[in-house]
Amino acid sequence: MPDPVRAMIEAAIATGEPATVDAVAGVARATYPDAAAEIDAMLAQSAQPDVALPAQAAPPAERVEAGAPDSPQLADAALAPARRPGFFDNWGGRGEIGGFKAGGNSPATGLTGQLNLRRQGTDWRHNLRLAADYRRSRGRSEREQFSAAYEPQYQIDDGFFAYALAQFERNRFQGFAGRYAVSGGLGYRVLNRGEATLDVKAGPAWRRTELLTGLAENSIAGLIGFDFDWAITDRLKLTQDANAVAEAGGRAVAFIGSNNTTLQLVSGVESKFSERLTGRFSYTIEYDSSPAANAVSTDTQSRFTLVYNF
Repeated sequence: MPDPVRAMIEAAIATGEPATVDAVAGVARATYPDAAAEIDAMLAQSAQPDVALPAQAAPPAERVEAGAPDSPQLADAALAPARRPGFFDNWGGRGEIGGFKAGGNSPATGLTGQLNLRRQGTDWRHNLRLAADYRRSRGRSEREQFSAAYEPQYQIDDGFFAYALAQFERNRFQGFAGRYAVSGGLGYRVLNRGEATLDVKAGPAWRRTELLTGLAENSIAGLIGFDFDWAITDRLKLTQDANAVAEAGGRAVAFIGSNNTTLQLVSGVESKFSERLTGRFSYTIEYDSSPAANAVSTDTQSRFTLVYNF
């Protein structure tokens, strides 16, 4: 534990005010969680009337006069990491690995993996998603699908938020080597009951599709999406995600337009095995109104994965 924080706790103890001690100790635990045992030991020692505090625990006025760390300026500096965490702090997420069974353009059974990272701040929330499905048999690839998406969100008030989205997909069995999309707009938390949440969002989008033929298509689109989670019990959860894009000139909702509309609808059920390990079954429908030559419009996929939460 840093010396300035130790000095703040000792100064709070010296006041003899339980409320002051509790408040300062609480902030110290939140700022330096690895020092929780040391903080508790200091509080336990202060509760023994015959045990004196260390010599540096001078009265607050005396320490301020000497320029000690419990002065308001230095106290603010000691607490700064809690108020302004770095970008790589406060991240959590989940990793999934399992199997899939697909139908449509590339009927196959194979391996699937996914990584979801989330950072929750006071006003900002960051989401990063990476996913891959792959099957190879007799030296020949029968399924290759990769996707990545990054979505920051800014909380405007209790309900409204602004979002931005950058997304990449590759699925050569659907006829494209790469599909890039960027979007930005507004969203609203329609339902927020603790065990159940529903977010909806919408905004303009731009998309570029690079076909296997070597041609590329650029289009303006609109994005509509929703995200529904329902914790039915402590161990059972229902999830529903949808994205739709429709292209003008050229992701249940949609990317929407006159030339091509794509829709991705993902329904899932999760069963909690332990605090960190969960089993998940999901069913995905992907629809493309104008598929590439020799491709069909609708792909489906069933997945069973083990999820590790961290």
